[in-house]
Amino acid sequence: MGKGDSPTQTQSAKTILIVDDERSLRFSIGEWARDAGFHPLEAASGSEALERLRDHDVDAVVLDLKLADEDGMQVLRRMREVDATLPVVMLTGHGTVEHAVRATRLGAYDFMLKPPDLDHLEVVLRRALEHVRLRREVDHLRSGSQESQPLLGASAGLKRVIQQLDKVAKSSAATVLIQGETGSGKELMARYLHGRSARAAGPFIDLNCSAIPEQLLESQLFGHEKGAFTDAKHFKKGLFDLADGGTLFLDEIGEMAPQLQTKLLRVLETRGFRRVGGHADISVDVRIVAATHRDLKRQLAEGRFREDLYFRLNVVPIQMPPLRDRRDDIPVLAEHFIARFCGEMGRPVARLHPEALRAFTAYPWPGNVRELKNVIERVLLLEAEEEILPHHLPAELTGGAAAPAAAGPAGTRAAGITAGAPTGDPFPRGVVRPLIEVEQMAIAHALAVCDGNKTRAAQLLGISRQTLRTKLKELRMDDQPEGTREG
Repeated sequence: MGKGDSPTQTQSAKTILIVDDERSLRFSIGEWARDAGFHPLEAASGSEALERLRDHDVDAVVLDLKLADEDGMQVLRRMREVDATLPVVMLTGHGTVEHAVRATRLGAYDFMLKPPDLDHLEVVLRRALEHVRLRREVDHLRSGSQESQPLLGASAGLKRVIQQLDKVAKSSAATVLIQGETGSGKELMARYLHGRSARAAGPFIDLNCSAIPEQLLESQLFGHEKGAFTDAKHFKKGLFDLADGGTLFLDEIGEMAPQLQTKLLRVLETRGFRRVGGHADISVDVRIVAATHRDLKRQLAEGRFREDLYFRLNVVPIQMPPLRDRRDDIPVLAEHFIARFCGEMGRPVARLHPEALRAFTAYPWPGNVRELKNVIERVLLLEAEEEILPHHLPAELTGGAAAPAAAGPAGTRAAGITAGAPTGDPFPRGVVRPLIEVEQMAIAHALAVCDGNKTRAAQLLGISRQTLRTKLKELRMDDQPEGTREG
């Protein structure tokens, strides 16, 4: 057997699930499938078919329209919910145009009469598999293009990281360790490296080591043989299998259990692994890119991370700077996310008011790029329409509440548009102020923030300048203090 072969399945064979309540037909199609170079799986009912989909990597389905337990159309609908790209060829003994149209609308790739012409079935299946391959390739390229856009920026810190990654990309094997705060863009850096390397045509597989329970992580990484443990009813490939020829990105590597650290070290040393319950070593060609927000050197000292694994991972160290150290990138990132989310919402691209941008650049962004992205999405969904104004922003960005302390020595309270504004909490818990007093406070605050400029204050309040002037008269605030101006 070749590399990665299993007693039941080779890497090259495409798995075809045959769903029919007629045993003889399942058998005949299954025998034909083996001769045609496919790996057949069988199911006698809709429920059994869905179980096969959950337990196996199925590439295509041949599905009978009439099953004993339920209508094949319903099974088709449920299969599409599991995997919308899965090609399904429908079979029926009573073909009608109505059935064909209905099946196609539900997502079936093709519709054939029973018993099927097997030569024609092979043509249809191979065409369907190629169609899915091309579709996924296009989706991958689109995804790669979208992911690379946030790398655009003017900061020296980002340019330095990109230069490092461009150099590393020339080697297709060197292991990379990316360190940086949560949300700083470590996965984007890993994708950028993959896309610039000779491995770009191969898969990019990512795994968050902190998101999967320890007892399941080993099976996820290395796969398992049938009967390896209680619930291992079938052979299953692991992520190292799937990443062969490409890149495996292990996020939050600092959360990996010591036992798995040992097995990962072996993969890095031998370029091979053994499935759970397996007896043969399987060779793989995979670049490992690891990432963490933890201080791994501290974890070494505390005995929570293997020293030998650390040095194996840290062949090429990349330090991703936090967003507060890349303030020159904030305008570029903000405009990118505004354009992206407005496009997704099917609306014109919103403008970013200069005062709102000033608040963005002044804020320390403890959640980094992820926090910036989330703030913009929330503002566009709930607040802003044609323009993002300062009053649309969360309180911590505009000084309405204390900004979260940023990690590291650079962390400071947001400044900028709040400079010179009234301090203290104007609405302490349990205190309810009259509405007229609230209006007075809001207007006074806006005028203070805008240095008395009424035009800018009106924009900050989300009202016209005329409405502001009317409010000033009504509230007897029209006696302009020194420095107050129309703007």
